Amino acid sequence: MRSLALSVFLLLICAAPLSAALDFPALTGRVVDQAHVLSPSTVSSLDQALANYEQGTSNQVVVVTLASLQGTSIEDYGYQLGRHWGIGQKGTNNGVLLIVAPHERKVRIEVGYGLEGVLTDAASSEIVQGIILPQFRAGHMEQGIIDGTQAIVSVLGGKGMPAHQQVSPQSLGLSAFLIFALIVLPFWLFIHFGVMLLPVGVPTRLGSSRIGSSFSSGGWGSGGGFSGFSGGGGSFGGGGASGGW
Repeated sequence: MRSLALSVFLLLICAAPLSAALDFPALTGRVVDQAHVLSPSTVSSLDQALANYEQGTSNQVVVVTLASLQGTSIEDYGYQLGRHWGIGQKGTNNGVLLIVAPHERKVRIEVGYGLEGVLTDAASSEIVQGIILPQFRAGHMEQGIIDGTQAIVSVLGGKGMPAHQQVSPQSLGLSAFLIFALIVLPFWLFIHFGVMLLPVGVPTRLGSSRIGSSFSSGGWGSGGGFSGFSGGGGSFGGGGASGGW
């Protein structure tokens, strides 16, 4: 009787992982917005851009937002999701996942075996901590996902981390001088001396489309995307970085 009870106990222990198996969303494209945090236009633009990127490099980069981590850590969920979907090519394992779990307030970059030497844990952490999380904390989740995806592709392409422009006091002073010299001074001369000097041009800083212009450089231009997307059989071993907000 005691041996029978022990056998039943061991059987229950072995069956526990099966009952706790994770439920993964369907791979419907290169952007899977299960948490519904992205606009349809952003989903479409990102998906097209990532398709163009894969066409030029064979690297597969997928963005996924999750409704729930189902009680597990984003690290455990991440590498299992990557294996389940088979992101990346078989043999080269060149896949990357950008995973966002808004409910648990967690984000992760999951890197396939073959890209761990390029998109290192340190680089992934820098993208998460320096690019994605500041946008998330400011309430700009969609922009954080766009910027994070752009940074991932930039690092994979050997271009390093995208530079974030910062306005310094010196640049503000120079801008004020240029405005005076090119706009105010010509009109002052005209009023007082009848001399009108037309400036050749006034420098302006145009805000770029966050997806279009950023992703059009370095192989992110417009073009025909893929249809019927699926993973190529790549695998993951836990490389990457995570963060929370």
